Formats: sequence, structure tokens, C-alpha cells
Amino acid sequence: MSNYQPNNQILKNYADILINFALGGGKGIKKGDVVRLNVPEVAKPLLFQLYQTVLKAGGHPLINYLPNDDKNFTFSKTYYQLASQDQLNFFPAKLSRGIVNQIDHSLSIIADLDKQALKAIDPVKIMTRNKVSKPLMDWYNAKENKGKFTWVIAMYGTQQMAKEAKLSLEAYWQQIIKGCYLSHPDPISKWRQTASQITHIVKVLNSLAIKTLHIKGQAIDLKINLGEKRLWKGGSGRNIPSFEIFTSPDWRGTQGFISFNQPLYRYGNIIKDIKLEFKKGLVTKFLASQNQAVLAQMIKTRNANKIGEFSLTDSRFSQIDKFMAETLYDENVGGPQGNTHIALGMAYKDCYDGNPDKLTKKQWRDLGFNDSAIHTDIVSTTQRTVTATLASGDEKLVYKNGQFTL
Repeated sequence: MSNYQPNNQILKNYADILINFALGGGKGIKKGDVVRLNVPEVAKPLLFQLYQTVLKAGGHPLINYLPNDDKNFTFSKTYYQLASQDQLNFFPAKLSRGIVNQIDHSLSIIADLDKQALKAIDPVKIMTRNKVSKPLMDWYNAKENKGKFTWVIAMYGTQQMAKEAKLSLEAYWQQIIKGCYLSHPDPISKWRQTASQITHIVKVLNSLAIKTLHIKGQAIDLKINLGEKRLWKGGSGRNIPSFEIFTSPDWRGTQGFISFNQPLYRYGNIIKDIKLEFKKGLVTKFLASQNQAVLAQMIKTRNANKIGEFSLTDSRFSQIDKFMAETLYDENVGGPQGNTHIALGMAYKDCYDGNPDKLTKKQWRDLGFNDSAIHTDIVSTTQRTVTATLASGDEKLVYKNGQFTL
């Protein structure tokens, strides 16, 4: 077993990017900001660098130190094995509300010691917890829509994660290092340059008055209605790495089928070879070669049978070229064809062209922004073209061979 660990300079660069670039929507934190650090115990070396970096920036770090599941201590699995229905339905509203009110930023690190810790757990129980926790998601989203909260998710590689991806731990970390520009002489400057390039494409897309998208390729023939008052987004620093360019379309116009050649690691399970068919915006057929029962329970969750996001990654930006067995990286993979991913479930309200804080629930529904307790990204890296139909009726090829053609 490899005992590889990135050196202190790499971890310092990582913390600098996350605190002084990614949070704050690409601007970093300000003096006096409260930053909640949600970090598993195995990522303690990175947590120490994050802690120092927040303090040096004049912020107030609040540590949420999370125990990892391992063969001796299976916290998440034990919860689902022992929790009664009453315990599954418990939501600490006062504590959660207080945390949301207190913090300005949230930083979460993914670092798993068992990617399939919950594979023997009834997926109904897991979906129950997702539904129970939805108010917390709504509170964070409302604060974010007011411009008073930002977040970022990043990853710390472990031996078990590397094994799942069939890589050595050092090779796994090399994907993280090059994917996040951690060995670059000036990592933040490099991220700002990349964000600027992505922003240029976003601006072009938003200027085109796109009505519909037709995604066609290997086992994909899908039509998506963009919807009224939609924005494309990208390069905002919410995920590190983040090379995707995405929008939240009007779910009601989704029609056709799409297959995903990348496995989905979700709810402590691995779901393989997912195929979805849509009619009038709803998932009407779904298949998976492994753990279809988990997929079925996910889709049964309220509004999880509707699309919440459509995304494309341009291979010119992403240096990630290996399967990483983690959606954060697999939805940002470059490689020869870039990637396409869609998310079932919750839409992103910042993809609304206007002030999202002003809309009522009915107005969100009328615009076709989906609302759900889940948001599950599913990825394909097969060859595809994306053709836009514009308001003028003209068609324009916007994506081919893994790159935007704008």
C-alpha cells in the first residue's frame, strides 16, 4: 500500500486556492468572514492548512471535523442500521438554522475510506434522510441567492478512492494536482485565467438566444428546452476543480434518451451503465446494469424524475484525463471528448436571468425550474454534438469533438 502524501507546499497552494479564490465567487474571503470547514479526519493535513489560511486572511474558521467510515468504525452504516423511523425523520432545525445564520462561507472536503459503505443499506432510508434535510438546502440556497453566502467542494485523495479508480495513490493525487493547478508557480492567477476563458464562452452562449438544444451521439439523442430567462454559468469557483459550463433548463421540454458510460458513485453505492428515457420532461424508462434498485429509489424521490441541470466540459480547459470514481472530478474530466452531464433533481436558481430572490415558488414552477431534495449528476464521455436552435429559427453547432465551437 502506498504511503504517498502531497508535500506541504502543494497543500498550502490547495488551501490558498480554496480560501482566497474559490470562496467569494472567485474573489476569496474578506476579513471578518465566518468560514465553516467540513473536513473528514483523514484529510487532517489539508484541514490544518485551511485553518491557517482562513486565519491569515482575517476570517473566523469553524471546524466541523467528520469521522471517516473504515472497517473498525462504520458511522454512516451504523446510523442506518440502528436508526428508527423517528430518528430518520429527525431534523435539528434550531441548530441548522443557527449555523446558516452564522456563517458566510462553507468549504467541504470529500475524502472517503469506503466509497460503497452503504451498499447493503435499504435505499429508501437514504432517500428519507435526503428529504428530511431539504429545509437546510433551501435555507443555504436562499442565503446564496441574496449574495450573502458562498460555498466550495474539493477533494483529498485516499488510498481507497485511488483503488476504486484503479490508480495508485500517487497517480490519483497527480490528477488532483494537475487538475487544480496545485504545482503552478501562481495557482490563483492560473485559476483566474481559466475562469476568464470560461466566462467568455458563457457570455457568447448567453448572447445567442438559444431556444432548444439537441444532443446527439453514441447512445444519445436528447432534446432540451432551455426555457425563458435562462443563463449559462461557469467559472465561479463553487467546485474545485470546475471546468463545466452549465444551465438549468425548463424540465418540461426534455425529450429523448441518453446513456452514461461513467459509473455513478452515490448513496454509498456504485450504479453502472445508466440509461434514461424522457417523455414530456419526465423519466419514463431507466436502466442500470448494477444497483438499479438504488437508481429506482432515487428517481422515486419527489421531482427526481426531472432534469435540473445540463452541462458540458471543454477538453481544452480540463487537464483531468483519468476516471476518478468521484463525481466532482468525473463531471470535470477533459480527455478526447470532454464530457456531458445532466443532473436529475434540483435546478440551480442562479441560472435565472434576473434576481432569484424576488421570485415566488409559483413563479419558479411556471418557469420550469425543478425543485427536489436531491441533485444527482450523471456523466458521459462518449462522442457527441450539441446543436442549438435559436430564437430566429436558425440552427448553430455549439459543441463538437469535446470542444465548444463558438
